[in-house]
Amino acid sequence: MKNWKKISALALAAAMSLSLLTACGGPADPTPGPESKAPTAESAAPEATPAPNSYGDMTIEELKPLLQTVTQGKLTVATSPDFAPYEFYAIDDSGNPTLAGFDVALAGYVADYLGLELEMVPIDFDGVLMELQTKSVDLGMAGLSPDPDRMGIMDFSDIYYLGGQSFVCLEGNKDQFPDLAATNNPEYQIGAQIGSIQASLANENSPNADIIQLSKVTDIIAELLAGKMDGAYIETVVAESYAKNYPELYIALEVPYDVAGSSIGVQKENPALLAAVNLAIKAALDDGSMDSFVATANEQASGSVYEGLLDESGNVQG
Repeated sequence: MKNWKKISALALAAAMSLSLLTACGGPADPTPGPESKAPTAESAAPEATPAPNSYGDMTIEELKPLLQTVTQGKLTVATSPDFAPYEFYAIDDSGNPTLAGFDVALAGYVADYLGLELEMVPIDFDGVLMELQTKSVDLGMAGLSPDPDRMGIMDFSDIYYLGGQSFVCLEGNKDQFPDLAATNNPEYQIGAQIGSIQASLANENSPNADIIQLSKVTDIIAELLAGKMDGAYIETVVAESYAKNYPELYIALEVPYDVAGSSIGVQKENPALLAAVNLAIKAALDDGSMDSFVATANEQASGSVYEGLLDESGNVQG
């Protein structure tokens, strides 16, 4: 069997390049929920729709009848499977890929909690935001930070995972980067994912460097390993996952960031869904499920993995 852990990241083709913060296209009307019957003389008058700020006081049983999703009875979730241990493909002994990661596990938990069938939509990271903007999906789960710049096109759930940001380089080059100021060198090529928080951090901390934005973290890692980049901004837990598989990578610096955590992106103007998702997150944190999801994902990410999109037949590319 091919060692996908070692070679898949280097074989990925570059995908579409859309900015997460400037994704085009205006929002579309959400698909209506279950058809409601007009009241008759024999039926009671319908209850008034709750005010948006009152949904947070409801129980999940009170919220369930109010939920409106893109497809009735389903929870449609966009994710970008190139971001282990958040989301990726675990490869079994026969070479078959299975969507995995703690975002994927949490998505299943949320769907069950809401009484809905889960439908995952693997897509490039920048496409996750576009799908939310056009209201083509209900949720986006791709290690999203609740950046205020994104709040015009999605709502954010409560934080479900606390993380951090790092600057990564090769082990042999670690002495070049004693601090973040050293990254701000016009002779350096610094990588970050297109439109991501890390791209913003690169522009903030290394404005004079040659900042190279690529669509996938796997592409950035491949460029680093090939010596075509001097360093890169990557989320800490993701950087740690890659460093386990590629010992030549070195997490050189912690990068300060005001919003240290991950949230679920929720379709705009859907307060019942947002409130229900927050209740599900609280339940997953309270009952220990989230800790279990993270532990399992980290274990899977240290095995044979593929990070990227599958081909049209559902097979690993490359």
